[in-house]
Amino acid sequence: MNDDQVDVVLPCLDEAGALPGVLAALPERYRAIVVDNGSTDGSAEIAAGLGAKVVHEPRRGYGAAVHTGLEAATADVVCFADADGSLDLAELPMLVGGLADADLTVGRRMPTGPGVWPWHARAGNAVISSLLRYKGLPVRDIAPLRAVRRRALLDLDVTDRAFGYPLELLIKARRAGWRVTEFDVSYGERAKGTKSKVSGSLRGTLRAARDFGRVLSR
Repeated sequence: MNDDQVDVVLPCLDEAGALPGVLAALPERYRAIVVDNGSTDGSAEIAAGLGAKVVHEPRRGYGAAVHTGLEAATADVVCFADADGSLDLAELPMLVGGLADADLTVGRRMPTGPGVWPWHARAGNAVISSLLRYKGLPVRDIAPLRAVRRRALLDLDVTDRAFGYPLELLIKARRAGWRVTEFDVSYGERAKGTKSKVSGSLRGTLRAARDFGRVLSR
């Protein structure tokens, strides 16, 4: 792999309807690593057929999939994004460019239309991000899109393997004295046939809140 290439880790659970558009939006020299987390809709086969590197993580959990993708990456810089089509991966170079002056760059979701971000998910995000700002981290979202140097993230030793992974990442980044920069990123509707594991239902949001609470209590 060339030094100027970037790996993009995409945790994936039943995202067959989104993957063609998601992978097509990747900028040149950005390589997709799709981490299949037990899909039953052929997501892994679709991703492989479209040229993505596919790895499998049988343990269910967002953090488990993310960490497996990080271990499979070989580029110096690694990005992380959802695979449901809600984020514009063409914006990744903005975050990668920000690493010239930061240790971690993250996205702040800016809805592209009404109803894109359910009230319960937005409210939960506002509470958590306000706690992070109270702790000294200048962010207004929980890092749905992010870029970081691979070795540094491995050394940070994020251990959560569920929804709490991005929150633990931010907390440990602050403790380690990392420079964190937040960029506004587009947040649109998910591809048809996909459903958010967090904001797609009140149950999902409550599960995420449980995981966040566990991380905050450490």
